[in-house]
Amino acid sequence: MQVEDALRIVIRPYITEKTFDLIEKENKIVFLVSGEATKSQVKQAIETLYEVSVDSVNTVKTIRGKKAYVRLTKGSPATELASKLELV
Repeated sequence: MQVEDALRIVIRPYITEKTFDLIEKENKIVFLVSGEATKSQVKQAIETLYEVSVDSVNTVKTIRGKKAYVRLTKGSPATELASKLELV
């Protein structure tokens, strides 16, 4: 996937107190994504943009937009990605 395509899919990280707990406890990080994006597109976009290995993606449509809960593999800690993105 091209970086330009990935940037159209992933809008920004989504951080709240609850999602911060997911980073630490479940190795998940949450992103706001394009409403038309599929799970496989989100997975490819995250791997392309942040050079991490994604284990699974779950999506939810909310009032704020579509959120993607991205679980990273054990070799790619979510805490490292969060500090790379300056979220912690």
